[in-house]
Amino acid sequence: MFENTAECSRCGKDFPCSNPLSICDRCGGAILLRYDLDKISEKVSKDALSRRRDSFWKFLEFLPLSSSKSIVSLGEPYTPILQLTNIDGNRFKNLFVKDEGRLPTGTFKARGMAVAVSKLKELGIKHVAIPSAGNAASALAAYGSKAGMEVYAFMPKDVPDTILKESVYLRAKVYLVDGLISHAAKIVEKLKEKYEWFNLSTNKQPYRFEGYKAMAYEIAEQFDWNPPENIFFPTGGGEGIIGLWKGFKEMIDLGWIEKIPRLILVQSSGCAPLVKAYNDGELEVKEPWKNARTIAAGLRVPYPYASYLILRALKETNGVAVEVSDEEIVSSMKTFLKNGIYACPEAASTLAALERIRENGMLDIDERILLCVTGNVIKYFDLLRLEKNKIPLLSKDADSLGQNRLD
Repeated sequence: MFENTAECSRCGKDFPCSNPLSICDRCGGAILLRYDLDKISEKVSKDALSRRRDSFWKFLEFLPLSSSKSIVSLGEPYTPILQLTNIDGNRFKNLFVKDEGRLPTGTFKARGMAVAVSKLKELGIKHVAIPSAGNAASALAAYGSKAGMEVYAFMPKDVPDTILKESVYLRAKVYLVDGLISHAAKIVEKLKEKYEWFNLSTNKQPYRFEGYKAMAYEIAEQFDWNPPENIFFPTGGGEGIIGLWKGFKEMIDLGWIEKIPRLILVQSSGCAPLVKAYNDGELEVKEPWKNARTIAAGLRVPYPYASYLILRALKETNGVAVEVSDEEIVSSMKTFLKNGIYACPEAASTLAALERIRENGMLDIDERILLCVTGNVIKYFDLLRLEKNKIPLLSKDADSLGQNRLD
């Protein structure tokens, strides 16, 4: 593998990559890994990549691992690009979905955790901890278990039961917190020295970004190295946006693509600190969102760490930030299901945001639009209400469907 370096995204301080990295010890900024792209391009080409097996590990040279032997994998596939043509009221000619729900544990979080766990195992880390709204914890539990790590997960007490069971049975040491993810994050940091775990919090280490960065490479290849003009991404902590931005920037430097897609960040109106900061023209989130509340647990992050980096990604890509209501999210979940797309509430927010932007005339009808479906609805069916007694009940010897019908 090729040697890489690391630097603080805020003050520019350099860091050696031979030790586990967290945040900048000088200014508290988020650390980003850097690669010698000129050297990598001498050995790796788009044509060479096309001959490799379709998995994000095919971009190994652009990941922080020293050897392919370090990979901790659960059989990650390429996630498909699907075209949407039957959305009521849709006037866009080129509307696509990237279905990340096909990944292990059913969410895009598998990308970040696969890379992070692989690198931390390589560095000799045996104990890791994470504050999570749910899906990051279960993904870490899955990869940590495969790597033989001890995983501590701290989640709000109202985390969906399915994700709680998932994390427990994946052998994580789970603790529920009487508060939000921000309170869980404080516990992880406060007890870090006492319990000697590595803090894998969102944006507080550089490794998870690299897994999401690989998603950008994957998207570019799937669009024949001409990525779509617009990418909608549901955002809580913001690591997905940062990863996509970082990946597309690298491909610009490599000369593999000509333009970075516009990144469109989506939040719930019940917790939209990044949307507020964007609308106010701020460089970062100034204060935590009060009374954060939304059915999309992954979007309930009242004070995202390193928000300046998320907003920088929007600015550099001419992106925008949009908020949608929980009612719009549920409606979009149902619309996705009618089209065979199993979108979790966070992911469904992208379709709701498209409707908002369509009303404002911000996108050209011919532009290509990619909605990132970041997770599978399977864990969230309890959000979709259904009155079972209204479903027709047939006798066991019925010879007709009768007069009733389920619409």
